[in-house]
Amino acid sequence: MTMPVRGQNSGSMKTEKSIPAQIVDYIQAEGLSVGSHLPAQLLADRLRVSRSPINEALGLLHEKGVLSRQPNRGYFLAKPVQAPGAGLAQELGLDESDVVTSVYFRIADDRLKGLLPDDFSEVLIKTRYGLTPTQLQAVLTRIAQEGWAHKKPGYGWVFSSMLTTPDSLLQSYRLRLALEPAALLEPGYRLDAQVLARCRAAEQHLLDGGIETDTADQLHERGVRFHESLVEASGNPFFIDTIRRVNRVRRLLSYRSMQDRKRYKEHCLQHLHVLDLLEQGRNEEASLALHSHLSSTLKNLKKISGILKP
Repeated sequence: MTMPVRGQNSGSMKTEKSIPAQIVDYIQAEGLSVGSHLPAQLLADRLRVSRSPINEALGLLHEKGVLSRQPNRGYFLAKPVQAPGAGLAQELGLDESDVVTSVYFRIADDRLKGLLPDDFSEVLIKTRYGLTPTQLQAVLTRIAQEGWAHKKPGYGWVFSSMLTTPDSLLQSYRLRLALEPAALLEPGYRLDAQVLARCRAAEQHLLDGGIETDTADQLHERGVRFHESLVEASGNPFFIDTIRRVNRVRRLLSYRSMQDRKRYKEHCLQHLHVLDLLEQGRNEEASLALHSHLSSTLKNLKKISGILKP
């Protein structure tokens, strides 16, 4: 089943219906009864996002009384959700994050265009983008979590300088080029069959039309999930932690690079080739293929570096 998406604006930085609202739509569309279990991984696969925003959304739905939480078991439907799901989403204020997502991308674009100063106040962001106090805190929290701005001691905020130049994205790829292929050669490397199947399905979805229709968020998450899944299978916590940190800080410039989507078909085919090799236990060949893939991506990013400039 394809999850509904709405509220897309022009350009590559598109917004989508909030994750909590999409979960409500899913509950309604599937006709789930009270007591039904909502596994985080299932929802992450359906909505094509990582588990982190899913867990946040489930926690919010728990606070709103839609779900109940059972220790060590997860979340369960606490009350019936009747059609239309959008009505309940609006009633509970679940679409609040639509505004947050939209403003998040506006801030990102304005920052990359050089329209926002290195140092800024909460008042500036609140006034410039017409935010409520709740929306302001939500968007600043997301920006801080993704590593491209942080709160200064005392008063005000500052954008990270390392995330606002074309070289930043290229440098992150050079680090990944050194680490990711090596992770596939770790002793005891094992990519779970279910994880491999999820990765393969995500690539096929893009080849079937998702390259043109998915949002910038979804495209970025798909890439992050693929590469982190490969590294996580190494079982080496140092590899895993480093790659996760790199992925967090490269998100801002990664969005801007998505203005050119022609390269994504080639990416998908390269990803599928790496998966095929890993499934056959040919890790050395898979490592070489992954190195070639990242090298190709780095070369392509250099060609479109003008997109990344303010």
